[in-house]
Amino acid sequence: MPKMIIRGRTWKFGDNVNTDLIAPGKYLKLSNREMAKHLMEGIDPALPQKIKPGDIIVGGSNFGCGSSRETAPAAIKYAGVGAVVARSFARIFFRNAINLGLPVLECPQIGEIMPGDELEIDLENGVIKNLARGTTYQATRLPAHIMEILNAGGLVPYLEREMAAGKNKGS
Repeated sequence: MPKMIIRGRTWKFGDNVNTDLIAPGKYLKLSNREMAKHLMEGIDPALPQKIKPGDIIVGGSNFGCGSSRETAPAAIKYAGVGAVVARSFARIFFRNAINLGLPVLECPQIGEIMPGDELEIDLENGVIKNLARGTTYQATRLPAHIMEILNAGGLVPYLEREMAAGKNKGS
């Protein structure tokens, strides 16, 4: 399995950022790509224009609370965000993000990360280097089966790969 390293500038948000703030409900009929143009509109309307591919969203506690819709992690992924790091996640958001292939890591030291810091994340080991501050944080390591899903690009590509491998074994 190749080592997943994510490197990007941080965009920091507080506690209890809900799915309606991440992906406003009034845009639910839009495609994921179009929804990404409205990412965090209620907090920072210019964010989609400022994000660069690979940038990292940093959230506080209970990131992604609220509704169970997949549009919130999908909007983040389609905006080009490389990962989301938070003190904690709402469970359904966490699982939806993994299923869509969006890396999410829980890290208790997010208070030390400032907006605009550049981070380098070793996803496999859960190590986050803050290149701007010269510090390193240990996030909760993701289990091997979650890493396999992320490496495949999400749950559907993972299952397609597994089914294809199973068909080849029986041939």
